[in-house]
Amino acid sequence: MSTRVGVTGGEIEVHTSGDGPLIVLVPSLGRGGADFADLAAGLAAAGWKVARPEPRGVAGTAPMAGSTMETFAADLAAVIEALAPPPRPTAVVVGHALGNRIVRLTATRHPGLVRGVALLAAGGLVAPEPEALADLRACFDPTRNRRDHLEVVRRAFFAPGNDPSAWEGGWYPTVALHQGRANSATDPAEWWEAGSAPVLVIQPAADVIAPAANAVRLADSIGDRATVVTIPDAGHALLPEQPSATLAALLEWLGTLTAER
Repeated sequence: MSTRVGVTGGEIEVHTSGDGPLIVLVPSLGRGGADFADLAAGLAAAGWKVARPEPRGVAGTAPMAGSTMETFAADLAAVIEALAPPPRPTAVVVGHALGNRIVRLTATRHPGLVRGVALLAAGGLVAPEPEALADLRACFDPTRNRRDHLEVVRRAFFAPGNDPSAWEGGWYPTVALHQGRANSATDPAEWWEAGSAPVLVIQPAADVIAPAANAVRLADSIGDRATVVTIPDAGHALLPEQPSATLAALLEWLGTLTAER
């Protein structure tokens, strides 16, 4: 099911499924909510109300131009306030890649709305190697032929031997451009520690875009609030590579949050 949520300047489209406590899934740089389709189905089956907001520029009427990371965090806060079950709107927020920065900033700026933060392929302080960064940028080059495009997607996003064709489509170069500018203009210190919420980091073992050293540094920064789970045979894409392992790690951690309520 799809609905529209009002945000500054217009509306964004949000896909919803399931019933129960709210969990919101925020996608990677220049990607849309479809990346979470399998994960959303698993979470809904496990008793969660799942929301997959489309980023500005993908669906809805909210303008992308001039957006900042604060804009994206405010959009996520609006989704929680609109969709969380009463009496008090709260949600677990899950961010993949760039999405992890948005959910951390949301937890920092709107702590009363966020009761847990899960980060999939979480970067931030330890940069990728120049070659990997060049491959990432090339993924958004619409002039590349199919074979060359799949090759840079494979190198940037997938572990050796994994099939990149699952991410042949679903790229939004203009969205990525604006998101990248917003991210570059924001000091990571603004969002790094994710407020005071419990944090799960699901770290792909072969991630060349968000190296594992980022997970180590985050755990060192926030101590007992952090849980780090490493997923073998996965790169920065993670979701199409290891869907079952990703869901299992997330559900196990969500069980600890539920037990603490």
